[in-house]
Amino acid sequence: MRVAARRIIAAPVERVWTEISDPTAYPRLLPALASVAAEGERRYAYRFQWGGVSQEGLAEVVDERPGEELVLASVTGPRVRVRWVSRALDDNRTAVSLHLSSEPPGRGLADTAVGVLSRFQARRVLDALAARCEEQAQPKPPGAGLRDQAAAQAMTLVTLARCRVVAPMRPDRLLGVARGFLRWGLTPAGGYAIGAARHPSRPAVIDEWGAVSFAELDERTTRLAHGLLGSGVRPGDRVAVLCRNHRGFVETVVACAKIGAHVVLLNTGLSVTQTAAVLRDQGAVTVVADAEFRPLLARAPRGVRRIIAAVEGTTRSTTLDQLVADSPSDPLPRPPRGRMIVLTSGTTGTPKGARRPEPPSLAPAASVLSRIPLRAGEPMLVSAPLFHTWGLAAFQLALVLGSTLVLHRRFDPLAALRAIDEHRCTSWFVVPVMVQRLLETPVGERSRWSTSSLSVVASSGSALPGPLAVRFQEEYGRVLYNLYGSTEVSWASIATPDELMAAPGTAGRPPRGTRLAVLDEDGEPTPPGRPGRIFVANEMLFDGYTNGSGKEVRAGMMATGDVGHLDENGLLFVVGRDDEMIVSGGENVYPREVEDLLAGLAGVREAAVVGVPDEEYGQRLAAYVVAAEGVALTESAIRDHVRAHLARFSVPRDVVFLDALPRNATGKVLKRELPRP
Repeated sequence: MRVAARRIIAAPVERVWTEISDPTAYPRLLPALASVAAEGERRYAYRFQWGGVSQEGLAEVVDERPGEELVLASVTGPRVRVRWVSRALDDNRTAVSLHLSSEPPGRGLADTAVGVLSRFQARRVLDALAARCEEQAQPKPPGAGLRDQAAAQAMTLVTLARCRVVAPMRPDRLLGVARGFLRWGLTPAGGYAIGAARHPSRPAVIDEWGAVSFAELDERTTRLAHGLLGSGVRPGDRVAVLCRNHRGFVETVVACAKIGAHVVLLNTGLSVTQTAAVLRDQGAVTVVADAEFRPLLARAPRGVRRIIAAVEGTTRSTTLDQLVADSPSDPLPRPPRGRMIVLTSGTTGTPKGARRPEPPSLAPAASVLSRIPLRAGEPMLVSAPLFHTWGLAAFQLALVLGSTLVLHRRFDPLAALRAIDEHRCTSWFVVPVMVQRLLETPVGERSRWSTSSLSVVASSGSALPGPLAVRFQEEYGRVLYNLYGSTEVSWASIATPDELMAAPGTAGRPPRGTRLAVLDEDGEPTPPGRPGRIFVANEMLFDGYTNGSGKEVRAGMMATGDVGHLDENGLLFVVGRDDEMIVSGGENVYPREVEDLLAGLAGVREAAVVGVPDEEYGQRLAAYVVAAEGVALTESAIRDHVRAHLARFSVPRDVVFLDALPRNATGKVLKRELPRP
């Protein structure tokens, strides 16, 4: 098996050769290559790891022409041959090609290794190489790096001070904060240890069972950590969490951080088969689940221990509360760092595990806070699922802010309004479908509860239709913020209330410390109004999927997987997934553009648009429409509306009316489950 990839890098050949000629640096370019160590002058021990497969081997340099060619071949292990070729171009650019092959072909694991590289990694290796070379090739004036770093740190402090995260405190509490940070770092365990020292009696979580303070939660999670150790969980093990929004989710995540266990956040909307596959692929040793999700564990791999989190009534199974009650509160040794693994949405296939990085400092939080004006210590209602990247982000921001998390296991618009009123919540984290459900609730029922305390309603997780954003702010004031991001890149841009009113449908601008670009097929920025692929760089880009694959990187920026464009004012507009674009009669068509248009048509409750095969044009659009209650819509009315606003090739040939769109637990439409016309 053979594969080759080529890339033009905007850096001199000497800089590129520095990276190519040092095999010990290859793991920086290829996540599936776990390690490379020199075993002599021209020999290197290496270890591949993808998914649950690990393979070691020894390679040696068999040919080398400095600045032009380098060839490595396996001595032991999978018979893999790697050949680098570099050629200097004009204006300090370098053409680089990477050739991979297995020798001889067809030898099982060897072909598997090259197959993994072929499908997922060859292009990413060159993209990562380009990012390293091009960033370092950019000329900078003397001292510019230090000045930029100092300015960034100063702005972080200013932002945190404005949000009241940085504030004077008593010396004894300051000492407790220092102890918590030194012991646990910027982990969930550290957040609650610092909160226990700084504001011990403040409620940390309010859920259906009442309130638990920061001091109580810190002690309970220490006991739970001892309980997990006693049940067989060890540092480095993976613990799956299958819970709705309540204290059990929070306490499990914190307790795992206190023992150095990795946490795998399971989507509550997975099927039995998907749940079993994720548990097996992730190698989970224990699953903490709400009692209602027992049926989802029917096919769980043998040997996976089960602990019940939330339960109605009694159970004979081990519960979190039992572990807390039966375990000591003795201090724990400082653990190795555990990782957080979040599943992708799986709207187009099986969910993948994404390794989330630990924040390197408070700068990532300050970046988000520079566009979303949250305040420390104020109650925060989080309706977005905590297992999702957006709900998890709210949880992490609450730790930085020392805020009270108000949680409900199930979303109900009136229950949310009641909680905002009762607890005087100043912020509310939602996904767009929750905003829609709120506005569909009769005004008379909604008006029973005051939302005067709300200054921020933060939405993310899926596309926020422009008409929905405008209508919400017309009723509740200019408090809506729309964050565009993904599991892989965390955040990319944030739209403020004024931007959503002035340019409905916008995804806003990148916050401080974030780079965003819309690039064409050659990697060049597109002019305003022209679509291209969206790339992002920030401090919280993910560390790759647990199966060893990753996302494309260009010039240090990671692909979001979406297509969009910037307008003349620098506002970003997302037009759809790059794998959802269709070519109909030679024209590029983006379903998202039609979806946004239909969302603003009177009588349309929700709509989804996909591409389907067409014998004459190759592909065509099909629209799936849910009409508002009591409204009679026709196929011709849908087509006429699109025809009046968009080009003819955007008009859906097929219009299917449904009672509801299939959605996952985070509100994303499951387009693979739509009936084909």
